[in-house]
Amino acid sequence: MSENIDIKTLNGYGTTLAAVINFPQDFDSTKQYPAIVVSHPGGGVKEQTAGLYAGKLAEFGFVTVAYDASFQGASTGEPRQLENPHIRTEDVSAVVDYLTGLDYVDNERIGGMGICAGAGYTANAAINDPRIKAVGTVSLVNIGQMFRNGWTNDVADADAFPVLKMGSDARTTDAAGQDNPFPLAPMKEEEAPNEELRQAWEYYHTPRCEHPNAPGFMTARSLSQIITYDAFHKAEAFLTQPLLVIAGSEAGSKWMSDDLYERAASADKASHVIEGANHMELYDGEKEVAEAVSKLGPFFTDKL
Repeated sequence: MSENIDIKTLNGYGTTLAAVINFPQDFDSTKQYPAIVVSHPGGGVKEQTAGLYAGKLAEFGFVTVAYDASFQGASTGEPRQLENPHIRTEDVSAVVDYLTGLDYVDNERIGGMGICAGAGYTANAAINDPRIKAVGTVSLVNIGQMFRNGWTNDVADADAFPVLKMGSDARTTDAAGQDNPFPLAPMKEEEAPNEELRQAWEYYHTPRCEHPNAPGFMTARSLSQIITYDAFHKAEAFLTQPLLVIAGSEAGSKWMSDDLYERAASADKASHVIEGANHMELYDGEKEVAEAVSKLGPFFTDKL
């Protein structure tokens, strides 16, 4: 059972998040349940992989919420398609705010998980917000690292300066009334540099999982905030919650999952590698998602 809800944020931008709340089988509103916030990839919406994982985790007895980020999907906020990493992180805690107001949610048993950039934002939110009691990540991307250092970590920080300048220049042209879209995944198949990122194009731009609310780009001005952002900032001190990191063995992005695992202060952390899987196959591949959920469900059941 699920229903559409709206969540008003207190992030200072006045946005309202469009979300779907999922209930476990035989849900009884007079009882209390553990809950999980599920955050979507950069450029995604709740109807895609986040909603898939949220629905499957509800089957383990959790109340789960998949939502559209501020400025994206069916959520409110201008400019549209802004990918401000600080607000994306705040969105996670905004959903926690909402859950704490529900009588049937146990405030001491709220967890967070995310996919791709949503996993990075979830980790960042947990660093800032100890109300999040356990963290699970799938195909994690630290969006600052990705745009600074490249998909496979082969670019030095300083060499990302032209991208930072592109973001700041876009703010100037935005102020003059010009739109500046910037792709979050290849917009055309021929633009993909490898098979893994060709699948990113396929996921967002073909019937595999396209959605009208997920155009596949962000505002270029977002780069001016993303380039200097570290989703794992102070993880060595404050990411103390139980942590489960899941990545594909063939994912170009796996190094970011490994980095979080190494940096997290948590004494209770585990890493699971899905052999033969790339980054995108953990979004919607039947056997890959099944394997990931088979680890996430018991993890959250144990830790929450």
